[in-house]
Amino acid sequence: MSKQSWKPGNMLYPLPAVMVTVADRQGQPNVFTVAWTGTICSDPPMVSISVRPERYSHQMIEDTGEFVINLTTRRLAYATDYCGVRSGRDTDKIRDMHLALLPAERVKAPLLKESPVNIECRVKQTLRLGTHDMYLADVVRVHAQEAYMDEKGRFALEKSEPIVYSHGSYFALGKKVGTFGYSVRKS
Repeated sequence: MSKQSWKPGNMLYPLPAVMVTVADRQGQPNVFTVAWTGTICSDPPMVSISVRPERYSHQMIEDTGEFVINLTTRRLAYATDYCGVRSGRDTDKIRDMHLALLPAERVKAPLLKESPVNIECRVKQTLRLGTHDMYLADVVRVHAQEAYMDEKGRFALEKSEPIVYSHGSYFALGKKVGTFGYSVRKS
């Protein structure tokens, strides 16, 4: 099997496609889609998102130091895409997509009611990297929809039909193929 050699670029796919909610200093909310996000530490719990400075929500994060990561589902795929290609400068995406907001407990940015998991975040550090600013944030509260709890009280995210993004397309996930550590267990 031969391979081609390419110039440096971002080829880490698929990526989680999340909807990030923010609010300005007056409490006016906005939602936008981010695919450059991830876990960066488990203790203390921390995440990151990378946002272009020209994005409408960038200044809200700069001003407040807060945001909420809202996981997406197959049902939210159209709204996820819409909120990634439309700007809050031009339209009210929350109204356009008929999204419902809930108050957060620890930050002023709202939660998306339709999301199976909402992660309240407070910026700890900002890295100015070039085309994007990366916000390293403490997780200050997590909310999970009870509808996705299994009979043993564990959260079953796969039941929500989560989606990921890869090269201009969204893909549904949810089929379990193994359990952490399954490849090293003896038969």
